[in-house]
Amino acid sequence: MKKIVLIGAGGHSKSCIEIIEENNDFKIEAIVDPFIKDKKFQGYKVINNDDELIDIHKNINNAFICIGFIYKKNLIKRTNIYKNLKKIGFKIPIIQSKTSYVSKKTKIGDGTIIMHNSFVNSNVSIGSNVILNTGSIIEHDSNIGDNCHISTGVIINGTCNVGDNSFIGSGSVLPNNYNVNPNSFKKALKLITDLS
Repeated sequence: MKKIVLIGAGGHSKSCIEIIEENNDFKIEAIVDPFIKDKKFQGYKVINNDDELIDIHKNINNAFICIGFIYKKNLIKRTNIYKNLKKIGFKIPIIQSKTSYVSKKTKIGDGTIIMHNSFVNSNVSIGSNVILNTGSIIEHDSNIGDNCHISTGVIINGTCNVGDNSFIGSGSVLPNNYNVNPNSFKKALKLITDLS
């Protein structure tokens, strides 16, 4: 089993850890997060100094970013961490839940996570450092750019294009042939609470 170090200890990290543990492809050695004081997170050692990543890489080749992207500042953080990990020389794998389905005719960039019950159809292209969150559906011939977060329950219909660095909020539905410009931030749909 290959060793891996995770970056970020928060809510999204808990979800990533569950999938990594379930897949049993990687052994989590530590979690790097300078913003928490705890020595353990989800049972794993916490390293509180980003500067240690260079030394960590001497013994561990794989790293994965477990910081969610809800606010634009988190996008910048995720993107900068991705660039730094690549510069150090880490391999950043694709993580895919066993409960998801991804067509063999799909292209996926490194550092992307495909979470529980997601569905990716034929001839889809997904960039690097992307979050396909729980229950998302990406239909045929669509393109998801780099550094995007496709939130829970999003449906992206056929031949859509989501530009780099974009966030699509929970429950959103993109009709066929819809284009989302790079750096877009589409909030979650409002829930209807009064059906009378």
